Amino acid sequence: MTFRRRLLFSLLLWIGTLLVGLYLIVLQFLPLYEEAENKSAVWVALGLIFLIGLGISAVIGNRIIRLQVEPVENATETAVELVKGNYRARAYESDAQGSLELNKTINVLARNLQEVAAVRLMEQERLKTLIENMGSALVMIDRQGTISLVNRAFLEETGLSSEAVLGSLYREIDIAPELKSFIETVFMTETRSRDQIEFAEGLKMKNLDVYGAPVIGEHERWLGVVIVFHDITELKKLEQVRKDFVANVSHELRTPVTSIKGFSETLLDGAYQDKDTLLSFLEIIQTESNRLEMLINDLLNLSNMERSAFEIELTPTDMKAVIEWAVETVHPKLAEKNISLELDLAPVIVNGDGNRLIQVIVNLLINAATYSQENTTVAIGLYAEEGRAIVKVADQGIGIEAAEIGRLFERFYRVDRARSRNSGGTGLGLSIVKHIIEAHHGNVEVESEVGVGTTFTVYLPLAEEI
Repeated sequence: MTFRRRLLFSLLLWIGTLLVGLYLIVLQFLPLYEEAENKSAVWVALGLIFLIGLGISAVIGNRIIRLQVEPVENATETAVELVKGNYRARAYESDAQGSLELNKTINVLARNLQEVAAVRLMEQERLKTLIENMGSALVMIDRQGTISLVNRAFLEETGLSSEAVLGSLYREIDIAPELKSFIETVFMTETRSRDQIEFAEGLKMKNLDVYGAPVIGEHERWLGVVIVFHDITELKKLEQVRKDFVANVSHELRTPVTSIKGFSETLLDGAYQDKDTLLSFLEIIQTESNRLEMLINDLLNLSNMERSAFEIELTPTDMKAVIEWAVETVHPKLAEKNISLELDLAPVIVNGDGNRLIQVIVNLLINAATYSQENTTVAIGLYAEEGRAIVKVADQGIGIEAAEIGRLFERFYRVDRARSRNSGGTGLGLSIVKHIIEAHHGNVEVESEVGVGTTFTVYLPLAEEI
């Protein structure tokens, strides 16, 4: 029997008792009624007594309902709201005996649930923020192979929208076949896996470091898989550059060292007794020693430039004088091939390090001389435009393939290795040029056409612009 029914039964019993009491009162009035001359007055009196009793019953009943039934109903409504997830709901803590403790207990439960929900919501927000802003792409796939979660990095890497991905089968979305194959392997085997995959994206190759693992819930129940990957294309390029650099340094050092060692051993074996041979071999040893010294100096200079602590002293510098000085320095090398110079130099002042800028122009002129045919022309232009000093060095050399232009400023990279090495170059000149110009807050660009020539354009801020 419920509380409400018990209470109703008690009220009916109380009212019944009241009616019995009224009946007994009526019996007491019957003798008076028989003797009374005005019988209607007696009935009026009895009616008043009945009405008063009924009113008292109504007041008491309402009081009982308000104190006993309403708190219980309020507690029930609060409990229903808590079940629905409304943890802000509270029960009215009345003074009624029995319901007060119930409502207090419900309110304590509600507060505890609200705190737990707040903590859980905060943890969910933290996890969501972490997943959304992590550098690696993440995708979660459920047991049916449906994508249930992706982050921003995944959408950026794949170029897809969340609407096109969420709720779709992973086999149906437009991603690289190699990546899809990796997901398939993890999904079917339900095991952890890590791999590096390479695939074509347009005209370029892309490298991804991919990790996949099964998602295990309670009671060791398999819920799906999670895949995390990030782009390592640049790292792969840097790794290849490092390998090339080590190989090139080893080769460039080995060549002069081998020559010096070979000719010196030949002299020690008795060739020194021939004066002409001795002189010839010593000249070769000196040339190779100079080349070795030049290579080591360039490596040290480049190493210093690539350090974050590399600084130059910027002062107002006459760029025209810098170019004229560099031309005088390189003139003998240009004369060897009968290369003529065309100068078109405007008076331009930049904020720069004069010695470093001379080094830039010298390297560009040597590069032009190296790759130019005999009896050709090298043109040098200097002018100011849009707040910048612009230096152009144009040759009529062999030119550069478009695919090779992007690698020109790599260390030891040569368009024509045999020609450059025979000229005595170290393969570091253009890399040094790039670092010096960037230290001056400028940049350098290249335009070239095979069989026509190459133009290097250097941009430097004018003195008043820094």
